[in-house]
Amino acid sequence: MTPKKECAPRRPRGRPPSFDRDTALSQAMTLFWDRGYEGTSFDDLIGVMGISASSFYNSFASKEALYVEAIEAYARREGAWFTQALGSDGGVALAFRTMLDAAALAFTRCDAPSGCMIAVAATQCSPAQARLRQMVIDQRHAAEALMEARLAQAAATGELSENVDCAALAAYFSAVINGMGVQARDGASRDRLLQIGALAVSVLGGNALSGQLLS
Repeated sequence: MTPKKECAPRRPRGRPPSFDRDTALSQAMTLFWDRGYEGTSFDDLIGVMGISASSFYNSFASKEALYVEAIEAYARREGAWFTQALGSDGGVALAFRTMLDAAALAFTRCDAPSGCMIAVAATQCSPAQARLRQMVIDQRHAAEALMEARLAQAAATGELSENVDCAALAAYFSAVINGMGVQARDGASRDRLLQIGALAVSVLGGNALSGQLLS
């Protein structure tokens, strides 16, 4: 009589019972933030999220679709300080100082990768990922547009000269904040970033508004 074989229990299909999609998205966002899109492999993603390949595809469809979600989640969660600072009371100079101080704090957190995910994301990528590159460019342009609108509001109320070139000034601050993100990734300290922000915002005060930024 042939003895019955001991069969190993079958691994259940689909997502593990403890799977939480928002948590998995946050884990993927942090990994992309740290390593970039092309520096993050599929195995890296399912490893950090603790799910199978089939669970990954059932939940996120593809690595590219997950990256799009991760960028949107970063802008929504980690970038909240940006819009809050620009909308703060106390004048345009204080609003921009608050924004740059908040950036210095956010870019040097000990519980997250350094720098800004959007500032350092997809500045160089393969032609096949041009759509992702354009997506983060659009995110940066949207942030710049918000800064320009805040500056235009200050010009309209007389807080800034009506001749100030708000578009150029917004591009300047965009370059500063993105540069701070890159500097943080390169190891710049929080104090150094705060110094950069304080120096940058000085263009909004007094005689500093004269010069090439005025038309």
